[in-house]
Amino acid sequence: MYDPMAQTIKLDHIHYPAIMPILNQWQDYLISERRASKHTYSAYMRDVSKFLSFLCEYKGVATDKKILENLKPSDFRSYLAARRRDGLTPASMARSFSAVRSFYKYMRRMNILENDAIDAVNSPKLKRRMPRPISEDDAKRSINIVGDFAVPTVNNWVALRDIAVLTVLYGCGLRIAEALALDFGDLDKGDIMIVKGKRNKERIVPLLTVVTDAIDNYVRACPIVIEKGDALFIGVRGKRLNARNIQLAMKKVRIALGLPSTATPHALRHSFATHLLTAGGDLRTIQELLGHADLSTTQHYTDVDTAYLMDVYNNAHPSAKK
Repeated sequence: MYDPMAQTIKLDHIHYPAIMPILNQWQDYLISERRASKHTYSAYMRDVSKFLSFLCEYKGVATDKKILENLKPSDFRSYLAARRRDGLTPASMARSFSAVRSFYKYMRRMNILENDAIDAVNSPKLKRRMPRPISEDDAKRSINIVGDFAVPTVNNWVALRDIAVLTVLYGCGLRIAEALALDFGDLDKGDIMIVKGKRNKERIVPLLTVVTDAIDNYVRACPIVIEKGDALFIGVRGKRLNARNIQLAMKKVRIALGLPSTATPHALRHSFATHLLTAGGDLRTIQELLGHADLSTTQHYTDVDTAYLMDVYNNAHPSAKK
């Protein structure tokens, strides 16, 4: 659990002093009940603060419960228009308005106030971003050569560490944050491991031999003794490895292999899902493996799968090369 008091979030108390008690309650809800991540908590508090400050200028008086309760759809649209004038992208506007929706949902749930007008306002439409996997060959090549770019150390354990991390990403379909959050001992359950994903939701992920072998090679070579309960992947100073290290390593691999800019560590997770689907895996199983709350998120891979198969066909079939 992180300390919210350690966060520096600028809240303009002058614009909404009457709302501060509600904001404080919502803050506790985000942390203790919703278990929002540090990033989500900070973003929500900032976005709602901007909304409340906007209302103060828009209405000409300090924002209070009565104002929040009597807002019309046109008022919410005026807020979105103001955010657009501030230069926000549709994605940023949608995120900002999502925070406001969450705040109103909380107030309704706690019987603080209710305003259905917000439900009549649509969030900015976003262009659906398709996952960008890399080919099976490129995924394997990336894992094989990532160690070549590691900072030289005794026994070259850093190279084996980087290989192990990428193997986990591609072999288990983990998010990079999930992989780096693993502790030594999380893999002691035989051929499975329990992964804690977003909002602390746990899921079971099968362990391939190639994954456990890569981790074993790294742990044996590591000069720092890693005990049960310690971070599995560590930096040269013995602390839990930062995602930036792996992102930089993958960038060097991408340049060396001539891969597109979308070939990031997260692309290995997309590749895991796409290659499973191509091999005949069903969507429900892949949904469970990826930890998606909604099947519609996993269904995006069906479009990717079709495009991937066509790409393979165009590059490999004799008729396509004529």
